[in-house]
Parts: sequence; C-alpha cells; structure tokens
Amino acid sequence: MIRRTLLLLALFGLSQFRGQIAPLEPVKAHYKTLQQLSSAPNPERAPLDKKSFPPAEYSSGTLIYTMVEPAYLSSAQVEILKSSVQFPANSSDQTRAELDFLLEWQEKRTPAQENRSSNILAPIGYWPHAAVLKNHNRYDENMQHLFYEGRTVMGNECTPKNYPHTAKLMQGITRDMRIMEFTVKYHLLRARPYHLEPRLQPLARISSPSFASGHTLWAYIQAFAWSELIPAKRAEFLELAYEVGESREIMGIHYPSDEEAARVLAHSMLTAMLENREFKEDLAKAKEEWN
Repeated sequence: MIRRTLLLLALFGLSQFRGQIAPLEPVKAHYKTLQQLSSAPNPERAPLDKKSFPPAEYSSGTLIYTMVEPAYLSSAQVEILKSSVQFPANSSDQTRAELDFLLEWQEKRTPAQENRSSNILAPIGYWPHAAVLKNHNRYDENMQHLFYEGRTVMGNECTPKNYPHTAKLMQGITRDMRIMEFTVKYHLLRARPYHLEPRLQPLARISSPSFASGHTLWAYIQAFAWSELIPAKRAEFLELAYEVGESREIMGIHYPSDEEAARVLAHSMLTAMLENREFKEDLAKAKEEWN
C-alpha cells in the first residue's frame, strides 16, 4: 500500500490526489486472506520461478494494443502505472495457496457456474478496434458490451444512443484500459495457472499472459466510472465487477492475485485520468446526463 501511495503522489501531486475520485474499498474475502501469505520466492519450489508465459502462445492482436496511443492517460503515466503492481513469485506460498484455491473451485464448480462464467461473462468486453467503423460486423454487439454494467444496473434504456456523453467517456476509459491491460501483461509475462499446475483443467486457454486480469480490469474501471456518474448504485456496480473477477477463477484461467491487482490498478488509472482536461470535461458532461 505504501508503494502504491507513493506512485500515485508522484503521478498526480498531493493537491490533485485528494477527494477527486471516490476512495478504493479495502481488499476483502479470499483476496485479503491470500495476500497475508508470503509472496517471496520459496527455495523449495525454485524451478517454478523460471516459468513465464510461453512466447508461442502470444496473440499478435493483443500485442498491437501496446502500440496504441492512450485517450486520457499520458504515455508517461502508462509507464509508471505498469510498474505499480507486481505478482507474487511463482514459487511463493501465496501462489501455491492460490493454485490450491483454483483446484478447489475446479472440484466444486457447478454446470450453471461453468456456463455463466464461460458463455455469459467471458464473451463480454468492449474492443476499441471494433468501434472504428460502424459497418464492422461486431460494431453493434461491441457497443452493447460497452454499456453492460450500466444496462445491468440501470435497465435496458441505458444505451450509448440514449447517453452519448457517457458513451464517449466509457470509450475513452476502455481504450486506455486495453492499453494498460496488455502493457502490464507483456511487461511481466506471468504464466497462467495451468502452466504451473498440471492438475488444473481450465475451461479455456488464453493467448496472453495472466497478470493482471483484463476482464477484471475492464469490469472495475467501468464500475468505478459508473459509480462516479451514479454514486447511489456504487455497491451494485462493484458487485458486478466482483462477479466478473470471480468468474475467471471459476474457469481456472486467473490467479486471485490477478483479480485484486486489476481492481487496484483500475482505481489508480481512473485517478490518474483526472490530470487530463478532456477527461474531466467528458466526465462532467456524462454526469449531466444522469442529474
């Protein structure tokens, strides 16, 4: 926490840091329990520390996002933020406990949980490249995904067409989220849980490194942003984001530390965006649509 606070102060200055975005809630549930274990390398499992995400499994499509210009963040902020989070060593007691936690999920997950995680939540996600041209074959579906959390909490009238300023804000935020997601992933190259634990039978195999969770980063930065527009619904937005993160654990494709780091990083990103005048203007216009 001290490290994160110092990084935030370096990014934004003390006067800018206070009271602008609702504060981050404390870590909770199994994320809190697992964090209390040692994240340092354990010599008894030292060979695991040589493992990283296999280059043969890289996706060129995701690598391209490391080359895109941000909408609201500066390139300097991206560089600082990518170093603000770190995963526990592969050999650490924390990682071992997280792998055991995923094995427990594998044993107890129900067909209904598998279906919701894999077929309902996994496909959701706004991709900036699919929003460039309106005749893109995924354009309409992509824009629906942009408002998944807003529509779920506020009802079917919550659409980009009905709330154009909110749509512009969410598009900019999510563009930066994709850049940050893959910048961090390819900076740290964390192996997926199934690369370390052969007993895991994931419900999917993913073509990018594990840390931090992109689905969870998307879910929380959207939840924090929606919460700024509609503060009374914050708990509901955060509950949705929590479900998205947990679904990645149910699938066996992310460590719990991937999810918690994404939650923290999402809040740091939104705070950093306050340095950008266009972000503040877009946020103000979006707020007017909900007042």
